[in-house]
Amino acid sequence: MNDHDSPHGKQVLRDLAPLHRELRRAIPDVYQGWGALSKAAFADGALDRKTKELVALAIGVVEGCDGCVASHGQAAARAGATPQEAAEAIGVTFLMHGGPATVHGARAFEAFCEFVEAIDAGEAPA
Repeated sequence: MNDHDSPHGKQVLRDLAPLHRELRRAIPDVYQGWGALSKAAFADGALDRKTKELVALAIGVVEGCDGCVASHGQAAARAGATPQEAAEAIGVTFLMHGGPATVHGARAFEAFCEFVEAIDAGEAPA
């Protein structure tokens, strides 16, 4: 897609990292609980992790959450989701959320493809 960081992918994760670190220091027990919930929610079950990450990516689109899109776009790519799978998951958001999803969905697809390209190139995580 491009050979630079999109403002919707790796850059979002880099921008959020120090903010999360600071807040985690203030409320470590809350972050620990959030981490346990996340681990349980994304564990393989009847749905595999890839599918669950694509669902989370789609919810991030509907919510217009750049951090959700970046985090779950990266996780879906790491879980083996293809650009076509991401595009189709994003496509469902158009039906369920209308016009705003076409804006956030396009950004999400750009971010997802950025993560796939990074993985394919063997780059370290953002």
